[in-house]
Amino acid sequence: MSEAISYNASHLGLCVTDLDRALRFYCDGLGFAPVVRYDVGNEVAHTLEVEGDVRLVSQMIAKAGMVVELLHYTSPDPLGEPSRRRNQLGLTHLSFIVEDVDAAAARLVAHGGTLLADTRASLRSDTGSTELVFLADPDGTRVELMKLDG
Repeated sequence: MSEAISYNASHLGLCVTDLDRALRFYCDGLGFAPVVRYDVGNEVAHTLEVEGDVRLVSQMIAKAGMVVELLHYTSPDPLGEPSRRRNQLGLTHLSFIVEDVDAAAARLVAHGGTLLADTRASLRSDTGSTELVFLADPDGTRVELMKLDG
């Protein structure tokens, strides 16, 4: 007989190329607040599955119970690109509910985001409607803004 195991959400990690630029977008734009910062190196390289000389800043930010870890590597350089399609395996986007999609999108553009205008959609159902649009953060990670009615 096994005991019940409880899993509680901790955080989501995002690798960024410029920590100041990411903080401007996520904190000044989306309203996250810095929580704790760790300057780490080779002592955690094995946990990160990164080879070579490891130097990075792990900046935790939080908003309304959601915690994001911004990982800024100075060594080695970040690799790859974020998902640009929602049918790519793994993390595809972060999503936020907003009161006004256009105003929220404009604020994020002013803080370094890129509006993906072709992603705008309005969905209708028996219980209401949803208006949405995607943006890219400064490194290309997709961010969805949704207005829910009903």
